[in-house]
Amino acid sequence: MLVHLRFPGSDSENEIQELQLLAQSAGAMVCEVVVGNRQRPDAATYVGKGKAEEVRAAVVRQEADLVLMNHDLSPAQERNLEKITECRVLDRTGLILDIFAQRARSHEGKLQVELAQLDHLASRLVRGWTHLERQKGGIGLRGPGETQLETDRRLIRERVKHLNRRLEKVRGQRQGRRRARSKIPIPTVSLVGYTNAGKSSLFNRLTGAQVNAADQLFSTLDPTMRRVELPGRASIILADTVGFIRHLPHKLVEAFKSTLEEVTEADLLLHVVDTANPERREQAQQVDQVLAEIHAEHVDRITVFNKIDLVNESPRVERDATGAVRKVWLSAATGVGVPLLLEALAEHYRRHRITRRLLLPMAAGRLHALIHARLHVADEAVLVGGQWQMEVELGQSDLDWLTQQDDFRSEYLVPAQAEERARTGF
Repeated sequence: MLVHLRFPGSDSENEIQELQLLAQSAGAMVCEVVVGNRQRPDAATYVGKGKAEEVRAAVVRQEADLVLMNHDLSPAQERNLEKITECRVLDRTGLILDIFAQRARSHEGKLQVELAQLDHLASRLVRGWTHLERQKGGIGLRGPGETQLETDRRLIRERVKHLNRRLEKVRGQRQGRRRARSKIPIPTVSLVGYTNAGKSSLFNRLTGAQVNAADQLFSTLDPTMRRVELPGRASIILADTVGFIRHLPHKLVEAFKSTLEEVTEADLLLHVVDTANPERREQAQQVDQVLAEIHAEHVDRITVFNKIDLVNESPRVERDATGAVRKVWLSAATGVGVPLLLEALAEHYRRHRITRRLLLPMAAGRLHALIHARLHVADEAVLVGGQWQMEVELGQSDLDWLTQQDDFRSEYLVPAQAEERARTGF
């Protein structure tokens, strides 16, 4: 049984449709949708006494065993609704947490989901334990001891501490891998967007990976990273991340902080938009809000309009006033327009690169081979003395990597002023 209240200024039809998709993603079979209108939530039941009785009648009529509220309820409101409807009640946050629990596959993802679930459950324990007697006391069984409720809250607090310690260890490991990646001059690009916009399909198309790409909300929870070769011998690390949604529970943002760091630490974001969805503008605004919440609004981005095959759009790119590509239209399902995105990514990084001249002695053969393997060599010649003269395209991360090599010497890099004099004659 789905329940949704319309408040002034809310986009009810789309929110109801999204609730139905969430319920289906969780494995529920929707039997009826109850809709109401209110100016403000009721303090006791959220929906009001009359609407609660209407929900109860619908539950009896449909023989439903679960009521899904499209709103966040307080523990008291949840308990009161359960008493009236005589049926289990789950709010929006609880529903999304259930979906996340089903989807999590990695060790880190499972820890993050469990932490968010315990945080959500802690304030709702009284619902399950109000009928229990007190346990007997300690030594000699004196006194009433703890209530079952107090015992359970203490166990949850201990479990939360344990999960936080394990997540801290996982965060340290993730940061270590990120530092290791930073030593290699390959930029990181993260896919972001509303859930079910086609991020995983685009990830599979670009990388040849087999990431699960189902037509359902939150099919991807655990971040996956793959290397992608771009035109011009450039490379990027592409990260597929969890999709966003309107009213994304703050508990999930907190729990998935280490995963979402892949977004905040990225060099570039590809914001994937479902072109076929009539609510794409509102969904894009929701993505912007979540990016601001995780402090990633400053990261440079390119908007990718996906699923053009469903709306008969043609593949193309759109540039800003500086000539930089800002929008790309493509279809991840058919592959149409994907080469335009790859070229746009290569062009993006070329715009942030400079060409520098290197003079390497014959003894620097290892460094010479590394440069060819890691960087884009635009031109090369062997001088009379046996030196390699190389024209290399470099970004700042490339330059940092090059200067950190053990066999690199500062005299190998021709000063930029000398190059300018050689080019202009001044």
